[in-house]
Order: sequence, then structure tokens, then C-alpha cells
Amino acid sequence: MDVSRTEVRQAAAGAAPRRGSAVRLGLTVVPVAFFAVFFAYPVTAIVVRGLRVDGAWRIERLWQVAAGSDVRHVLWFTTWQAAASTALTLLVALPGAYVFARFAFPGKQVLRAVVTVPFVLPTVVVGSAFLALVGRGGLLDDLWGVRLDTTVWAILLAHVFFNYAVVVRTVGGLWAQLDPGQEEAARMLGASRFAAWRTVTLPALAPAVAAAALMVFLFTFTSFGVVQILGGPTFSTLEVEIYRQTSQLFDLSAAAVLTLLQFAAVGAILAVHARTVRRREGALRLVDAAGTARRPRGAGQWALLGGVLATVGVLLVLPLAVLVQRSLAVPGLGSYRALGSDAGGVFLVPPIDAIGNSLEYAAAATAIAVLVGGLAATALTRRDAGRLLRTFDALLMLPLGVSAVTVGFGFLIALDEPPLDLRTSWILVPLAQALVGVPFVVRIMLPVLRAVDVRLREAAAVLGASPWRVWREVDLPLVRRALLIAAGFAFAVSLGEFGATVFLARPDNPTLPVAVARLLGRPGAVNYGQAMALSTILMLVCAAALLVLERLRGGEGTGEF
Repeated sequence: MDVSRTEVRQAAAGAAPRRGSAVRLGLTVVPVAFFAVFFAYPVTAIVVRGLRVDGAWRIERLWQVAAGSDVRHVLWFTTWQAAASTALTLLVALPGAYVFARFAFPGKQVLRAVVTVPFVLPTVVVGSAFLALVGRGGLLDDLWGVRLDTTVWAILLAHVFFNYAVVVRTVGGLWAQLDPGQEEAARMLGASRFAAWRTVTLPALAPAVAAAALMVFLFTFTSFGVVQILGGPTFSTLEVEIYRQTSQLFDLSAAAVLTLLQFAAVGAILAVHARTVRRREGALRLVDAAGTARRPRGAGQWALLGGVLATVGVLLVLPLAVLVQRSLAVPGLGSYRALGSDAGGVFLVPPIDAIGNSLEYAAAATAIAVLVGGLAATALTRRDAGRLLRTFDALLMLPLGVSAVTVGFGFLIALDEPPLDLRTSWILVPLAQALVGVPFVVRIMLPVLRAVDVRLREAAAVLGASPWRVWREVDLPLVRRALLIAAGFAFAVSLGEFGATVFLARPDNPTLPVAVARLLGRPGAVNYGQAMALSTILMLVCAAALLVLERLRGGEGTGEF
């Protein structure tokens, strides 16, 4: 029977999507194996170790710990401060989101980078910056005798500082794509400015606002470094309490119960977050993506711009400036010079060695995160992916919400036997850091990969290209910029990872965040000055990476991280 060339082409075109689906499922093997071995296994191991003694399960211990007044107090404070931080962040940052979305003014690109710097800074550096501003001997203490350290206000302000960019990027990115003509049409029909905003703009922004709020709540719910440095012994989140029970009291059963509580809470948060993200992606397809920014007009708009600039200056720039000033307090760059000496006895090597260690670890972690995250994002490319892939997409976010302390300690007790005896291997630190970097790689690359016209892939497949060649010839040229941006963010967050690294970094190979925390934990002006100097160096490295990202982004506004 004769078969026409057209029928052959149609059969090949029909087979291409099926082959692509099989390939995408195959691509999940590496990410699934990575998360199973280096996330699920260590977390499960430490929980089982805590709840199982002499071969018997201690389920009653779970109820004893969970029902304790101390745990209820910690859980209440963790939830309360996260909700308060989220509300305060939205209140302060939403005007900034509007300004960055709708106004055009000189230095906007540089200011956008400045606004984003706090988000990629390690929480230890954020805590150090606010300690230099509101702590004993800080700027406010010197000028007016005001101290906010060991108060909840210092924690809340530091969380706003850290998460300001989340709202500006997420909400502002969508706001810039909304057609202002719709709101103007409502006003022409007689609606007031507020009524037009409430009935037209706010419903369109609601998914992005909800997504930003959930992200901020997630980050503050699992806060560790900020609370540990600024809260003192008075305040403790679940993450801080897990660290205390694990490293100070050696009560693994209590730590295991707290981990399960945090895991349940974060799972619920991520379920809501996943639904919000899907709604947001659907909304973006309906809006006009043309540029809508213009110069401010009228006294009200100029006042709004001035207010946002003042807020950025006081809330974001001032703590960083004070951090730099404190690092220069010793004449002749004394604090920086002291970094080359190990006379203080805090480490087995001079503190300056932490710079090289951090860069090496972060580079290795970035390579791992880009490989694993890139494969995962490619597998999740189709919007109509099945329930299994959608579940996998949500699970990829878990490392951002599950206790990094649990992961770090789990590495030590789980990866201690062949064939995974890695306790003495340097790769432990990059592996833990990569767990945090992978979700950022996926979230940055996935929208770009989904924007690639599927017909281009199908045409290449019909012409005989292998899946690898389709990726290299079609996808890679289109997503190269997103890949570089993802690598930059993975590098920045890996550089600042602290919760797991504090367990894994050896005294002869400290990272910058671990070195800063150890120096802050020891008395003496010399140790404090070195902590400020290392924090400044880490801040400058993160800022440089972020400026490179802004240049890679060019003029393309996006709300994705």
C-alpha cells in the first residue's frame, strides 16, 4: 500500500509530541534522584533518629513535645511574626512596586538592583547590618540612645528589609504589564480614581499580590539568621528552636517533632502558593505587555516618587551604609587587615580564607543547581503537564521552607556510610547550598521555556533532530539569558546559605556567613570589626553579582525571580 509523503509527515508530527513527553519524563530522573538522596533521605533520617529509640517508635514523645507550652509559644510567635512581617512588607513595598512599574526616572535600573541586593544577602549579613544600626553602640544608640535589638521591632524591620524586593519584583512586574487604558476607561464612565483602581486594577493584581504575600510569609516563617542575631534569647522561631535543640541541647526527638510541625505548615503554605502561581501565569497571558512607564506628572506623583526613594534610602540603604561605616571604624582599614591573622583563635585559618572557600563552594553549588534545576524546568515545560509533574513542581519548592538546620544535621548523620560516606568530603557544603539554588533556577527558567513556541520543537523533531539537538538548536538560544540569570541567582543564594552550612563547614574551611556568625558570637571590638568587614565584603560580592544580572536582563521588566 502506498503511503504519501504528507501522511508520513503527519505521522512524524504526531509522534514528536509523544516522544517529547517521554523525554520530559526521563529528564525528571536526575532531579528526583538528587532530591531523594540529598533532601528526603537526610530529613527522614534525622526525624526517624529522633522518634525511634532502641528500635521502638516513641510516638508519645511527639505528643509530649507538641503539647508543651514552650512549643506552642514558639509556634505562635513564628506564625505571628511571619504574618506581621508580611503585612508590614506589603504596606511598605506596594507603593514601590507602583513606582517601579509606572514611573520612568533617571537611575531606575541601578535603583532596581539596589532594591534587590537585600534579598540575595545572607540573613547573617542582614542581621549584622541591623545590629550595627539598632544594636548596642549602633547608630541609633549613639545618636538618640535608642536600641531595638532583642525586640520584635528589629526582627520585623529586618524582614521588611530582606523581602522588600519580593513585592517590588513580583507585583511590580505584573503591574507594568497592565494596560492603564482600562482604568482610564472606568474613570471616563464616572468612577472615581479609587473606585477605578479597586474595580479594575486590584482584581488584576490580586494573584501577584497573593503570590508575593505567600512568598514573604514562607521566608519569614522559616527565618533563622535574622531572629538568632537580633532576637537574642527572648524570641525564637521554629527554625531557631530546631537549631537550639539540635546543636545545644542534643535533643533530637524534640528537634524531630519541631521539624514535622514546620514541614506540615510549610506544606500547606506551598500548596496555596502553587495554586496562586498557576493563576498568576494565566493572568499574564491576558494583559498588554507594552511599556507603560512615564515621567511623574503633578505634585502628587512626584511626592510619591520622593516618598519611595526616601523609604529605600532609610530602610534599605542606611543599614548597609552603617555596616560599611562600622567596618571602617578602626583607622587604617584595621578590621580588614585583621582578617589576615588567625590570632583571635576563632578558626584554624585566618578569616580572610573564608572568602576563597565561599567562592569555591558557591561555584560548585551553582553548577549542580543549574544542572538539576535546568533538567527539572525542561521536564515541566508543558503547561498541561499531568498531576505527577505538577506535584513534582510543588515539591521542588520544599527546600526553601523546610528547616535548613535539619537538612545540614541530617547530612551528618545520614551520609556517613558507604557508598555515601561524605562526612569528610568538601562536596557536602555545595550539595546543601545547591538544594536552595535549584528552586530559583526552576522558577526563573520555567516561564521562559514555556514561552518557546512548541511548533519550533516539533518542526525540528520532524526533520529528524534528536531531543538533545532540539534543545541545543531551539531552546538554548532562546533561554540563554534566563540560564545566565538563574546561574547568577543560584550563585548569590549559595554564597549566603547559612542554616545547613553552619553544621557542614569545617573549622579549617569556613564560609563567609559562618565566619560572620562565629565572629559576632565572640566578645571584643576586634571580632566585631572583623565581622563587619566580612559582612561588607560579602555584601559587595552579592551586589556585584546582582548588577551583572541587571545588565543581563537589559530593559526587560519581569516579575520572576
